[in-house]
Amino acid sequence: MDECFHENDYHVSRHIYSNRVFDQVHERQAQEIQSLRERCTDKWAVQKIKGLLPILDWLPKYPVKQWLPGDVVSGVTTGLVCCLQGVAYALLASVAPVYGLYSAFFPILTYFVLGTSRHISVGPFPVTCLMVGSVVLTLAPDEHFLRPVNITGVNETVTDGRLMEVDGEAREAQRILVACTMTVLVGLFQVAMGLMQVGFLVRYLSDPLVGGFTTAAAFHVFISQIKTIVSVPIHSHNGFFSFAYTLIDVSRNINQTNIADLIAGLLTIFIVMAVKEINTKFQHKIPVPIPIEVIVTVIASAVSHVMDLNSQYGATLIGKILGSSFSTAVVGYAVAVSVAKVYAAKHDYTVDGNQELIAFGVSNIFGGCFSSFVASTALSRTAVQESTGGKSQVAGIISALMVMIVILALGPFLQPLQKSVLAGIVIANLKGMFMQISEVPVLWRQNKIDCLIWIATCLASIVLGLDVGLLAGLVFEMGTVVVRTQFPSCATLGNVPNTDIYKNMKDYKNIDEIPGIKIFKCNSPIYFANIDYFKEKLREEVGFDAVRVFKKRNKALKKIHKLIKKGKLQATEVQWFGANWTSELPVSVSVPTVHIHSLVVDFSAVSFLDVVAAKSLKLDTVNNLKVPCVTGEMVRRMEALSFFDEEVTRDILFLSVHDAILFIQLETSTGNDEDPLAEKVKLTF
Repeated sequence: MDECFHENDYHVSRHIYSNRVFDQVHERQAQEIQSLRERCTDKWAVQKIKGLLPILDWLPKYPVKQWLPGDVVSGVTTGLVCCLQGVAYALLASVAPVYGLYSAFFPILTYFVLGTSRHISVGPFPVTCLMVGSVVLTLAPDEHFLRPVNITGVNETVTDGRLMEVDGEAREAQRILVACTMTVLVGLFQVAMGLMQVGFLVRYLSDPLVGGFTTAAAFHVFISQIKTIVSVPIHSHNGFFSFAYTLIDVSRNINQTNIADLIAGLLTIFIVMAVKEINTKFQHKIPVPIPIEVIVTVIASAVSHVMDLNSQYGATLIGKILGSSFSTAVVGYAVAVSVAKVYAAKHDYTVDGNQELIAFGVSNIFGGCFSSFVASTALSRTAVQESTGGKSQVAGIISALMVMIVILALGPFLQPLQKSVLAGIVIANLKGMFMQISEVPVLWRQNKIDCLIWIATCLASIVLGLDVGLLAGLVFEMGTVVVRTQFPSCATLGNVPNTDIYKNMKDYKNIDEIPGIKIFKCNSPIYFANIDYFKEKLREEVGFDAVRVFKKRNKALKKIHKLIKKGKLQATEVQWFGANWTSELPVSVSVPTVHIHSLVVDFSAVSFLDVVAAKSLKLDTVNNLKVPCVTGEMVRRMEALSFFDEEVTRDILFLSVHDAILFIQLETSTGNDEDPLAEKVKLTF
């Protein structure tokens, strides 16, 4: 094919470099190691303090005139949402609603000082609330707080041991104790992870895994709120197939449905979802989203109070509003930092992942000491804070002030509110999480393995429970990584004519294979799990088994050596050995034909070798026909693995595939093309 040259074409002329020669010509940069005294300067100390207390960095630079108006509007709006979501999400944590308000208040105070995200709204998140609730119901079920019913007669009060009732006060005290203890443990885990700088571990929770997990969590939240909507008595279920047992209990007692609660819950779901759609559709025309949760709560409280639904219909009320830990820590942080990074990228600033661990850890420890449960961030609440003009953490502290006002002043007004209304608010806010299901077909088209991770995590979390399901999803995800590296893609490269470009020969038509040279590339790390697969693919590509060739040639040479000793064959008749094995041999040994004289293995995509792989490759390099072409930072790793010695030297390494090819062609043209395999065979005599 004719070559097309353009004005942007360029030509490069330089020496052929092996890695050893390049290091001799270009001296390596010495790595400076500073002492502790040299590092601990005043500037370094100030940076560390500002890193641990980010408020010292951003607050002095806060542009009051530009940002404060937006932060005030955003803080007030978000604060109203925080109040209602805090009260509603307390149902998921299986504690009294007032503790939801505490959870929407206390964690914000410490995050204001320690956090690095300017936009996330710190507080209860339905997934972590449900995980807390699962532990609470396991350690403090209703069955642990049963007591005999006191029956009041005309003249005396009699205790009937056959009739039992739940001691509500004892149960509530124990449940909040469990929730607060778990919250403190979550905080301790997060602080420890932050101090150890292991925030990167959360990267193992990929987007498909988190998407499948949160969708399953939305399903569990929905199931858990059905019993509140219909207000029927059921047992507490946790663990494997808990959703099925809950649905069975609800169906068995469906005839006891409280009509007032059912109507209130369904109306709440319908109204809240409808208004949220309006907010989304007209978000560019409405300066502030309609706080529909607040409006519904106020109306529902007024209706319940005026109609006295508790005494007339037995509606379940909140009461007075006056005054497994590691996985929860990981999930809470993972969700929060993912949301934080989205808004940080949108507004062009950075979020420190390790500092976020410390910030959320301290916030959870602080909140747990004040009767709060685990804090993270809610996606919908954060979206409200950002869309209403929030510019900094000041919006968060203003939202906390709104929550404090509700705690101190408006608590009695919410006393007659039905729980089914709160359950309706919870369910209505699950729409965004359920809509993640629509991403599955797109994910399938983009990457089938990622799609399988999403589906596997979702199904495991639904069937096995959130904690075990998350672990199962993580194991499945790690398994896909192992499988993909255990069976890496390998290719034979060919040369684009008149260039130094080498491409997969299966991908392009006009690619030339260089005569006598096979170029092999592996697009994966090489380690103990895939070294055998690597060698198998290499044998397939080169067209022969080097070990078998070596043994056959060795056998032939031994027989020839015996014939020479017996005088049946002259030594001059076998001078061609090592140069031409295609000729007819004087002995009856079938030696496989080798059509190449050199092998170049491109390691540019190999990120690491382990001890097993290095040992296996070294043996094959000595005994077989292999000349690896290693590029990049693999040289230091190979040196550390003692890959090189007197026989296998760094001279087999080159800067690029083209350097290796030119070197081989130069050696061949000068006559230094003796078969290296035959040379090793002759050394055995």
